[in-house]
Amino acid sequence: MSEVKKIKPSLSKGTRDFLPSEVAKRNYIFDTIKTVFRKYGFEEIETPAIERLETLTGKYGEEGDKLLFKILNSGDYLSEVRNQKSEIRELDPKEITPLIAEKGLRYDLTVPLARYVVQHQENLAFPFKRFHIGPVWRADRPQKGRYQEFYQCDADIIGSISLFNEVELTKIYTEAFSKLGLKTTIRVNNRKILEAIAEYANCKELLTQITVVIDKLDKIGMDGVKNELGKLNLSGEQQEKIYSLLQVKTAGELKPAFSAIEIGRKGIDELSFVLAHAEANVVFDVTLARGLNYYTGIIWEAECNDVKIGSIASGGRYDNLTEMFGGQNMSGVGISFGIERIYDVMEELNLFPEAISQGVQVLFVPRDISVEEFAFQQVQKLRDAGISAEIFLGNVKKQKQFTYAEQKNIAYLVEVGDNEKNTEVFRLRNAKTRDTQNDISLEEIIRQLS
Repeated sequence: MSEVKKIKPSLSKGTRDFLPSEVAKRNYIFDTIKTVFRKYGFEEIETPAIERLETLTGKYGEEGDKLLFKILNSGDYLSEVRNQKSEIRELDPKEITPLIAEKGLRYDLTVPLARYVVQHQENLAFPFKRFHIGPVWRADRPQKGRYQEFYQCDADIIGSISLFNEVELTKIYTEAFSKLGLKTTIRVNNRKILEAIAEYANCKELLTQITVVIDKLDKIGMDGVKNELGKLNLSGEQQEKIYSLLQVKTAGELKPAFSAIEIGRKGIDELSFVLAHAEANVVFDVTLARGLNYYTGIIWEAECNDVKIGSIASGGRYDNLTEMFGGQNMSGVGISFGIERIYDVMEELNLFPEAISQGVQVLFVPRDISVEEFAFQQVQKLRDAGISAEIFLGNVKKQKQFTYAEQKNIAYLVEVGDNEKNTEVFRLRNAKTRDTQNDISLEEIIRQLS
């Protein structure tokens, strides 16, 4: 028999395992946000983790396309390349990719939503309000708060152009963060304003490149933005026009520059409407760009006031995404919660309720194998009453039982011996304080733990 090759266990970079206690905390975040989504009338859907690559490419801008995880075709994935070129080295990567990879891992939940709506529009009621929680993948450089596999938690409204949708989504942000105990600042802008800035500087054709530069502001600073704008072959006057508008603090300050720019005036009006209905923690930020190409109107980013980690939520209005898939053009608007960063922030600030990590309420410990069956029956009665209970099998020392209970954050221990079996009267011991209630019936245990 050949020797089995031993492999050191390790994770792919940018991914994480989660312990049971961590999963419980993550579910607490999911459940809290789901409660708010459902309160506002959103319904849950699911889509595959794998999408056709043609569905994903071209929707996130050049920078986003570089971060797509591609999946090699099954079997001889180079066969198509050989059919078209005698030497593979004649092709550059952009030519090779479509030939060897037809599928990719989803980059976000919004583009799959647009595909979903077009495919299922006959069975959906519009406006369609959906939420979706699931993993997405980006080939980004891992760092604190940034992973290659992470969960998104999205809510979108498809088929309505009313700005009250933006108001509603802004209120969902505020309410969900409040329930989680997070103090946040929600920054808001409008892509129409960014378009108007490019028009004001007479460089509309460079809108995408300018937006990408502005989106890097928090990483490279204003001096870095100036330097990047210079690389776009803009004149000094054009650079100064853009730079001057990036200094404004209120949307009203943009009105003189946009007096002859219709899209700019419309962007200001839309923004003013949303801000008029928003809470105090929602503020205008002209430098907010959101580098995704499909946004056309209001855009958001939320940050935690107490931890420097970048945005913990984002979103925006998109007017023509469904049209890209051959469907009727339906406007959409949506928000996304960054679960991984929210988790890290709440962990750092110690915001998770202690009770959520308690999976089992009571642990029954037989003193001898002869009473295991009786103890098992009592545990089952507790479960039937809706109480999470477990039995520790095997005759071990008490300290190991307490250690096991501590590791699983179990609240109570019940030891079972011949006396308990004969009398059906127990001792309920607090696993942390070791305080004990003597001569207590199973019915009383059920009453107390319920």
